[in-house]
Amino acid sequence: MKYQGSCHCGNVKFEAEGEITSAMSCNCSMCQRKGVLMWFVPRQNMHLLTPDDAASTYLFNKHLIKHRFCPTCGIAPYSEGTAPNGDAMAAINIRCIEGIDLESIPVTHYDGRAI
Repeated sequence: MKYQGSCHCGNVKFEAEGEITSAMSCNCSMCQRKGVLMWFVPRQNMHLLTPDDAASTYLFNKHLIKHRFCPTCGIAPYSEGTAPNGDAMAAINIRCIEGIDLESIPVTHYDGRAI
C-alpha cells in the first residue's frame, strides 16, 4: 500500500510504501516530547515529494538518527537512520500520514530511556 503524509503546513511531503501493521512509541527524551508513533520502513520505500532541504535536521545523543522536521511549522514527519544490519531506514511518524485510523494500529512501547 502507498501512503502520503506531510508536516502541518505542507512544506515537507512524502509517500511511503508498505503495510502498517504496528507502530512504536518510545519514551526517550526526544520521542516522548514529540508524541511520535513510528512506523519503520526501508529508506528506499519512502520518497520525498518536496526537496530534501525543505526539512531541517536535529541530531542528539550519539548523532545516529537524523530527526527531520519542518522549520516553518515545527512538525517532525520522519527520521532517518541505519538498522543494526546496516540498512538505511526511515521512521515515519504515522500521525503525519493522511487517511489512516490511528486507533486501529497496535502500538508497541519501547523503553528508549534505558539506552
